Amino acid sequence: MPQSIREVMTSNPVTLPATTPLTDAARHMKDDDIGDVLVVDGDELCGVVTDRDIVIRAVAEGRDVTTTMLGDVCSDKLVTLGPGDDVDDAVRLMSSSAIRRLPIVEDGRAVGIVSIGDLAMKRDPNSTLADISSAAPNQ
Repeated sequence: MPQSIREVMTSNPVTLPATTPLTDAARHMKDDDIGDVLVVDGDELCGVVTDRDIVIRAVAEGRDVTTTMLGDVCSDKLVTLGPGDDVDDAVRLMSSSAIRRLPIVEDGRAVGIVSIGDLAMKRDPNSTLADISSAAPNQ
């Protein structure tokens, strides 16, 4: 029986305004043990920033991470699903779009996020990816 995204998503994802400095986003990632934040303009989702984005699009480019804003480095060509959509749709969409994280949106507002690790833990709990995803953080 197909599962809905709501069953596997992480609810209440960290959302930050596009005008937030990268250092604040990095601090959230560290404190919350997450690899991404969703970028919003008001209540509307407008982008995603990952820890890798901060490194590749800011640090490696010599940008000042205290003055560079999330909106300057976020991925803004978003691929999303709704919480009632099917997990199989998420798998297909993530594969065809070559993305590792999928924002879950309802009425333009971010209500969750699904990662490939979330899907692995739910669909194939004995896989290596599931083991890695469920391991304690190594801070």
